Amino acid sequence: MSRRPPIAMLSLASIAVAGVSPPWRPATVRDLHSEYGNIFKHGNRNAASHLWVSFILQRASQLAPSKLEEMFTGFCAVSGSPTRPSDYTRYRLTLPRVDGGGLVSGFMYYCCWPCVCDTQDFIRVDTANVTLAGGEVRRYYWAVVGNPCDDPPKLREPFVQPFYGRGETTLEREAAEVRCDADGRLIGASLSDHGFPIISMFFGAAPATAEQASRAAVAADGSAASAVAAAPIAPEPGRVSRSEDGVSFQDEGEYGPMCREREANGFNSGMGEIFRKVASISPVAISPRLQADAPQTAELTTEAVEPAGSGAGAAAEAAEEKGSCPQAEVR
Repeated sequence: MSRRPPIAMLSLASIAVAGVSPPWRPATVRDLHSEYGNIFKHGNRNAASHLWVSFILQRASQLAPSKLEEMFTGFCAVSGSPTRPSDYTRYRLTLPRVDGGGLVSGFMYYCCWPCVCDTQDFIRVDTANVTLAGGEVRRYYWAVVGNPCDDPPKLREPFVQPFYGRGETTLEREAAEVRCDADGRLIGASLSDHGFPIISMFFGAAPATAEQASRAAVAADGSAASAVAAAPIAPEPGRVSRSEDGVSFQDEGEYGPMCREREANGFNSGMGEIFRKVASISPVAISPRLQADAPQTAELTTEAVEPAGSGAGAAAEAAEEKGSCPQAEVR
């Protein structure tokens, strides 16, 4: 299970302020995507969304809240691949808070549906403050995972990717940007209030309703295979729902049967085993004892970001995203 690092490592606000960065004035997520080569310098983006996160947060003091939030719609937390925000890439999930504070429901952006399954099994929610343009400090909810550098030798253990057909490989090869320093820290990661690597923003976070909790359909052990579907209507993958405040999204409950089928077939879609193996090295342990340590600052949550663009061009992008499901990047 993930160990909590020293308190001195936990201030996300100080990371954003201390980062020395040249002026950056992004107009859309495409400007973030154009920085790919500056973000991933040692390998591909597989399971390395923590580097997207830190690139943005190091420049947060230059960004208004709405622009910061927009930038976090531009990549997939699980695969690390660039995404374009749309109704088809926005998914609603219900996940546990790391501090034992119960379930929260919110939105994440993905490259494809298998990321829903991996999120249910490994991603949890924590908080952290960010210093924005003009010195404004806001508290956000974040999607976090355990620290794989709690056990670095695991990155060199051989495994077989289900769809490569090329024999054994290692995380050191397939997820080359998941690197550890001599002190057991994930290089380039920004940490949440309770010391976990941040891999995405958790948009529009709010306490889960009873229906959302049942639709999350995740058993106590976190296994997608043992999840029990509890949707009021039959699951329909690809169906777009709409929240009471007008946000369109795909609900995780639509993919329960597909997640179980994917597991039965050896996780043979999406990122395959790569993200799962990285996240399973040191899974986040939910502990009620963390509640006493949680920061007591005022809570400011994000709102879901609407799709960038409108009209025929945006509709074409959404249709393209709906049909795409990139596998792991090979380099």
